[in-house]
Amino acid sequence: MSRPAFDTVLIANRGEIALRVIRTLRARGIASVAVYHAVDAGQPHVLAADRAIELVAESPRDAYLDVPGMIAAANASGAQAIHPGYGFLSEQARFARAVEAAGLVFIGPRPATLEALGDKKSARQAARDAGLPVAPGWEGQPVGPDGAPTPDAIRAANELGYPLLLKAVMGGGGKGMREVRSAEELAGALKGAAREALSSFGDAAVYMERRLEPVRHVEVQFFGDGEGEAFHLFERECSLQRRHQKVIEEAPAACMTPVLRTRLTDAAKAIARHVKYRGAGTAEFLVDTKDNAYFLEVNARLQVEHPVTELITGLDLVGLQLDVALGRGLPEGLEREQPHGHAIEARLYAEDPAHDFLPHSGRIVALTLPSGPGVRVDSGVREGDTVGMDFDPMIAKISVWGADREQAVTRLRTALAETQAAGVLTNLPFLRALAGDAEFAAGHTVTSHIESVVAPAWRAARKARAASAALQAAAAIAIAEAPAALANGAGGGEAGDAGIAGAATPWTTLGSFRVGG
Repeated sequence: MSRPAFDTVLIANRGEIALRVIRTLRARGIASVAVYHAVDAGQPHVLAADRAIELVAESPRDAYLDVPGMIAAANASGAQAIHPGYGFLSEQARFARAVEAAGLVFIGPRPATLEALGDKKSARQAARDAGLPVAPGWEGQPVGPDGAPTPDAIRAANELGYPLLLKAVMGGGGKGMREVRSAEELAGALKGAAREALSSFGDAAVYMERRLEPVRHVEVQFFGDGEGEAFHLFERECSLQRRHQKVIEEAPAACMTPVLRTRLTDAAKAIARHVKYRGAGTAEFLVDTKDNAYFLEVNARLQVEHPVTELITGLDLVGLQLDVALGRGLPEGLEREQPHGHAIEARLYAEDPAHDFLPHSGRIVALTLPSGPGVRVDSGVREGDTVGMDFDPMIAKISVWGADREQAVTRLRTALAETQAAGVLTNLPFLRALAGDAEFAAGHTVTSHIESVVAPAWRAARKARAASAALQAAAAIAIAEAPAALANGAGGGEAGDAGIAGAATPWTTLGSFRVGG
């Protein structure tokens, strides 16, 4: 079915995803329009677009969640279509409906589909209707007018059993998610999850789900033509997470069997066909140690980690989104029997791995990103930019491709070794440690691997290195203050220097910022 043609697209987003969309628009000869809050003036996505319109709001986040403001910007710029990117308004049915009501093309699923799938509770019901097994959960009203857990919520939590997860109904990317280990934690976790969900998505609704352990997190990239047909573009492994947010993703999934792949891709296509899905979507699953799979949710948008799928398929997923939005359908032979090689993506964040990966802000004094065969970098910031606290603190996505997983892991380690950042704390030293982890190299990882194994070991090693460096520094001072005969004793200075060099850590402190890892 044909849809209105467009030659100008407004991107209702910012940062690296806005730049990603602009690149495909430029390749297609389609004009791009960027939007920005004042704090983003002069940012790469603003400078790269053909036109840019400022959004005026009380806060930066409010600007990118302003539906009437987005529609007004599109009309003022002459755009005939809007691409929502990911996050912000991308899965908001009210936004998609407002776009279409304004006579514009929404480059994404239909509003009714977003209502069925963008809402995580409705998505679970749609999955049941399509015959998929879902993770045990409860979708009732968890909080009463007084802000306290309802009796039904308390009863449901006890029946589900602890630990359990609270998830934002309109959520994604780990936002609005809390783990609850006991009944005493329930009330505080509900308040925190609702507060974060409202801040991130404009909707405070949350639901409960039993936390299954140990499990892998595997997702399937699919495309629907909007008429009832759907195709898969293989799966991605997303098990390496911290604070419920992905750190390293890969495609295809590690340790994948043909039987499990068929089961997951068939399930993803089943739910997409059930709702007559239009455009790009991702069905997410938990897979236990016996390869039992449970449906989690559908992300009704482009995913942050879509580069790894592009690397193993050679496809432009944003280009496919445009084709579907224009009514051109999907190309013949979209599905393939085998992925081409292996791809891995690592997310470089401004955060402090030593303190529970808390976000960090500051000016990027120096930034060196990797290049070379099989390396792709997606970034929305440059050297000299400031990472603030208003948005997700991601600096770059570093992706690598290899003929097989072993080569991809090697290239990831090399790419991370080439990467340097200064002026703001980053997770770079932790990414390097994770890339060198034996379990990761073997492909044997579960969702708890980072927080239960890698992070504690890394922090302990870092603390030990710091203590060793302090002792060596004290010894060096003592030698310097000792009599000249002692300082020049046989092997004394040489041994001290060698020891300090051998104990060098990824962090080198210079003034008020850290260089290297």
